[in-house]
Amino acid sequence: METLALFGGRPVRQTLLPYARQSIDQSDIDAVTEVLQNDYLTTGPRVAQFERDFARYVGAKYAVAVSSGTAALHAACFAAGIGPGDEVITTPITFAASANCVLYMGGKPVFADIDPQTYNIDPEEIKKKITCKTKAIIPVHFTGQPVDLTSIHEIAREYGLTVIEDAAHALGAKYRGRLVGGLSAMTVFSFHPVKHITTGEGGIITTDDEQLYEMLLLFRTHGITRATDRFTRTGMGTWYYEQQFLGYNYRLTDIQAALGLSQLKKLDKFIARRKEIVSAYNTSLAGLAGIRIPHEKNECESSWHLYVITIDKKVLKADRALIFQALKAENIGVNVHYIPVYHHPFYQELGYIRGLCPQAEEFYKCCLSLPLFPAMGIQDVQDVISGVLKVGKHFT
Repeated sequence: METLALFGGRPVRQTLLPYARQSIDQSDIDAVTEVLQNDYLTTGPRVAQFERDFARYVGAKYAVAVSSGTAALHAACFAAGIGPGDEVITTPITFAASANCVLYMGGKPVFADIDPQTYNIDPEEIKKKITCKTKAIIPVHFTGQPVDLTSIHEIAREYGLTVIEDAAHALGAKYRGRLVGGLSAMTVFSFHPVKHITTGEGGIITTDDEQLYEMLLLFRTHGITRATDRFTRTGMGTWYYEQQFLGYNYRLTDIQAALGLSQLKKLDKFIARRKEIVSAYNTSLAGLAGIRIPHEKNECESSWHLYVITIDKKVLKADRALIFQALKAENIGVNVHYIPVYHHPFYQELGYIRGLCPQAEEFYKCCLSLPLFPAMGIQDVQDVISGVLKVGKHFT
């Protein structure tokens, strides 16, 4: 590899440091083992407890746990009434699921450009994309920094739109002093292993709306209810249940919920460690020529799922691809978040064209995610800093 030859000598690390990984300890293992030794492996008491505790943490009335963050987005779109012909505005700088969930319902994702300072969806760009077909907005709290919810809610009220927050990156984040999770009609979280807490795979939707809550509960279980007050027929036996619409098997198991409950107890500690690492990065990298560190807005308190730097090609004698390779050669497990959704071949085949969101496309060309997870030790953090300084100075 060219970059290995460029630097010579030893890399800053002898083993690869991943960009993210789960943090599991003995208490997590014990929590899962306890469920395995009891009666309920799924649809049991741990799921309900996890939902209650999670809703209480974020400040929402209700929470519905499902099998993945993608399932959570799908369920939220169903509950919001997204259907064929409806348009839903979201950002292209996100994982594909934020847009795919609209397609699942027969709707059309519409991409609005980003704010070049925060990389979050720009409310002014949302306004430009609203039509008579617009039904909802799915803003994504990219990297863990909340979007401009004040402006987005104003737009939603003006046009009668539903706001579904994609908070897969933002568990524990705050907007104007309030935790993300109880601020919009629905908020979706992910429990993938690289997220703030994990259930292996899993997701959850929070809401304060009882009607949405009941719909979400049914959607995750085939559209089936056993609640007698919801039956369309009366006088049936105690064995009776009804499928009232086409739902899915999106249930979370008690095994996963037990892990989630154990992880939730550590969430504040996990976030505090993430902030310590970010502070160290900011202090050491702020003055490095050709590197821009993340900007955190005053009204936001990021929970720092990702630490994304951007590369200034006018200053550095290398593009992002070469710097990516150079850092990988130093055993620093960098990553790129994200390829604009509409650049993927599937979306190109649907008729989306490049150039839709110029700010997002420019960001994609120069963004790089550095390792960030709670289990990183002091030496791990220093290795990342040393690697970035080494590579940055080489190409200056």
